[in-house]
Amino acid sequence: MFAMRTFVFIPNRVGERSALCQQAALTQCGNPANPAREENILPAIARTRKSPARRVAEKGGDLLSATAPRNTDQFVQSFAKGLSVIRTFGSETRALTLSQVSAQTRPAADETRPLPPTHPGFSPDPPLNAALSIGALSAGQGKLVYAGSFGMGIYRSEDRGDRWEPASAGLSDKFILCLTTAADGTVYAGTLRGGVFRSKDQGKSWQALNGGLPRMQVKALMIVGHEVYAGTGGGVYRMITGEDQWREVTKGLEEILVHTLAMGPDRTLFAGTSGKGVVRFNPKDPPGSGWSRMTEGLIDHEGLRENFIRVLALNKPDVLYAGTFDGGVFRSGDGGRTWRPISRALPNDSIRGIIVNDKGLFVATGRGIFKSVNDGKQWTPINQGLSEPAIQVLAVSPDGALYAGTSSGAFRSDDQGRQWVRISEGLEATEGFHLPF
Repeated sequence: MFAMRTFVFIPNRVGERSALCQQAALTQCGNPANPAREENILPAIARTRKSPARRVAEKGGDLLSATAPRNTDQFVQSFAKGLSVIRTFGSETRALTLSQVSAQTRPAADETRPLPPTHPGFSPDPPLNAALSIGALSAGQGKLVYAGSFGMGIYRSEDRGDRWEPASAGLSDKFILCLTTAADGTVYAGTLRGGVFRSKDQGKSWQALNGGLPRMQVKALMIVGHEVYAGTGGGVYRMITGEDQWREVTKGLEEILVHTLAMGPDRTLFAGTSGKGVVRFNPKDPPGSGWSRMTEGLIDHEGLRENFIRVLALNKPDVLYAGTFDGGVFRSGDGGRTWRPISRALPNDSIRGIIVNDKGLFVATGRGIFKSVNDGKQWTPINQGLSEPAIQVLAVSPDGALYAGTSSGAFRSDDQGRQWVRISEGLEATEGFHLPF
């Protein structure tokens, strides 16, 4: 029997970086100032024509999955941008550089050799004074904005991002995956290995908040009233503010990474996952119902089911948008029961963020930001001033300003995306960081 392998390449600014993997362990080896060369990837794509993710070169280098089906629950969980990982579904785990991937086809796991830490392609530290890759953003009341980086912690700005300062006091894990701000100004941060942290003093200090959480990988945080929801590497958990204790929402996602959360007005909870696509749970359902998969129509143009969902956005009570890792955007008009693709006209279908408001539908991709005013029939690029198109996160402030975190700093738009200004002063690497082993 051949060894089933999954190649995971994330995302656009990895360059000739490699990752040393062990079972279920990921190593961040990206250089945020060294863009990946897509021509190095194309030969590998040509050899994997039957791969469901063979269009990686069209997606800004977001996901390469060779020979392994998309619906496998063993798919490597990828927590941040800047990773180059290869995992073998066999007796051992191996690692390759991008050049090794593109240089030859590897039919068996034992043809690859682990790379030592002294390999010339291994560079754990970002170059000093390079703009950081920003993968999490949250805007509070007034002019406060928070930015999360992968390895350098959290930054705060009191002037809408014009100037930033480090704000990581108390963080034991500086690999930030998500941020959210409550109405009272309390800020929550989800991390790669440290769970959830909370700040009650506008980011000046942080305290861990992990009672009841069995998994410390927290990819999504959502605040609804006096409740905080966390999407983790082992399902969805809920905490009532003031109790400081997490409880599992319901069974069924214990081994599944949850990337994104949304809640409807009837308290139906939606989760976008790695491996199970979109799932829903309504507390009014019969006891024991658990999570239900919502798959009808969630099919890409190759006829494959979309099981990897990065972003969810809710508009009207029953209108839901799902952004996939490599299959574009889907829309549901009936609360997730059925879906249809709406992004065929987009030049890139690696979806990094979705915002919907009365001005239209805004979608961030690996190749810039696009807007539609007719539910995806036509898309208009809105990238004027956006000098870094590799978007990692898209956020909106209470005053309507749009913020984009990219592979090289952050940007803000005060006119619904017509013009972007760079806001990266203070978002530079001033020291190296330790890999999350």
